[in-house]
Amino acid sequence: MTLGFELKTRDGRARRGRVTTAHGTIETPAFMPVGTAATVKAMMPEDVRATGAEILLCNTYHLMLRPGAERVAKLGGLHRFMNWPGPILTDSGGYQVMSLAELRKMNEEGVTFQSHLDGSKHLLTPERSIEIQHLLDATITMAFDECTPFPATEEQAAASMRLSMRWAKRSKEAFKQRPGYGLFGIVQGGVHPALREESAKALIDIGFDGYAIGGLAVGEGTELMLTTLAASEPFLPVDRPRYLMGVGKPSDLVAAVARGVDMFDCVLPTRSGRTAQAFTRSGTLNLRNARHAEDPGPLDPGCACPACRSYSRAYLHHLTKANEILGAMLLTRHNLTYYQDLMAQMRAAIEERRFAVFVEHFEKSTAMDVAAPP
Repeated sequence: MTLGFELKTRDGRARRGRVTTAHGTIETPAFMPVGTAATVKAMMPEDVRATGAEILLCNTYHLMLRPGAERVAKLGGLHRFMNWPGPILTDSGGYQVMSLAELRKMNEEGVTFQSHLDGSKHLLTPERSIEIQHLLDATITMAFDECTPFPATEEQAAASMRLSMRWAKRSKEAFKQRPGYGLFGIVQGGVHPALREESAKALIDIGFDGYAIGGLAVGEGTELMLTTLAASEPFLPVDRPRYLMGVGKPSDLVAAVARGVDMFDCVLPTRSGRTAQAFTRSGTLNLRNARHAEDPGPLDPGCACPACRSYSRAYLHHLTKANEILGAMLLTRHNLTYYQDLMAQMRAAIEERRFAVFVEHFEKSTAMDVAAPP
């Protein structure tokens, strides 16, 4: 294994750790802002770093289509290309395999699909996915998989998972080991605990630097997601980082950390910032609501981001109603700061063995307040 991981302490099933990479360390539990096309929307890289983020997620599928992995490699790799010197994790394209069902054909070799940009045809195999991620210079590469859709029968989920396990083996064989770089396998199996166990054991037999839990947050609902997560966690290695893909709301993050997860990514804080929603310590606000039109107070008195330090709720309301770009910039900066502050608070609570108290306080203080759609 070439990616370092130290499990510093535990409080119940919640874990406090550190991942050491060629591009810097990642304190866990960690949240990765999503920079799908080599940018976190409405944010400068230095502003993303200022929120407390240590690692970003970028997307293989989108970058292979535009600007192209070979071009990025010629320009010095993704870190230099997007001016982000820290760690980068790249999604393998497996989620797009599911979401592009109308534009793709899948077999044992891989997936042939039409580009959503220009209709051109491409073949994405485990070997090509790993090659693209290598060209991008991803710090953490994800094994190529099929993200099992929901709903799916147990038979369908089993066939999908076993295909992903065969692709995982090919991904491992194609991966080029380098100090400080790592390859994560992805546990699949739908919402069926026995399949999740089979998948985890197959991945451990192959051997990975970290283990992701995929195929959740795809429509099954929070309760079933957490039940499936709890059933999967006992089969994951204690001494390797665990990554829950595509999750989620602040309450999801807290619940998943309580169930032993170390790493997360989700578009929610950035997408919400562009649609007038703000996460605060007292709940979620919709800045389009008229109740904020004459409110001179800060968005969140406990937050030190520029939106909260320098602007009123009334001004943020005005920006969102006027569709001004600054509104998206300020709310995105705030939401990412909120997420990173939440992760830091959880890390401190685990270190001090008061995580259960933290969860109780969090649940009481964050009553939802989204009175109208953005």
